Amino acid sequence: MTRAIDAADQLGLNYEVTRHGRVNSLEEAAAARGIEPASLIKTIVVRLADDDYRFVLAPGDREIAWPKLRALLGVNRISMPDKDTAFAVTGYVRGTITPLGSTHTWPVIADERITGTISIGGGDHGVGITVSADDLVKALNATVADVTD
Repeated sequence: MTRAIDAADQLGLNYEVTRHGRVNSLEEAAAARGIEPASLIKTIVVRLADDDYRFVLAPGDREIAWPKLRALLGVNRISMPDKDTAFAVTGYVRGTITPLGSTHTWPVIADERITGTISIGGGDHGVGITVSADDLVKALNATVADVTD
């Protein structure tokens, strides 16, 4: 069990866990989980200011559109924290970050293209949580917007 799986249980999500060995790319992770890259959801933690972060959920085949994200949040600058700061503000090492079970509850922004059955990180290398996108977005009280290219 991981904190992410515990959090999924606490949120009442209906999900399946997929476990596979370490992978070297998003494409390898998608193949190991039996899904298309677009259905593998990346969680990126971004910094707006000191002690002000957001989780951004993006389809695996897309990238954050920084101008769109800045406009949505009404800020001129967003940065990505270094690996030590990312760990300090989420409790997860890079490559395992997920809003599920994070040590801090930061607001979540989900790209509007996240739909259907998806797989999000399960809080450890080689662990995925397959869940309904709608159920996850609702459980996380995520803001849904066009934030990727």
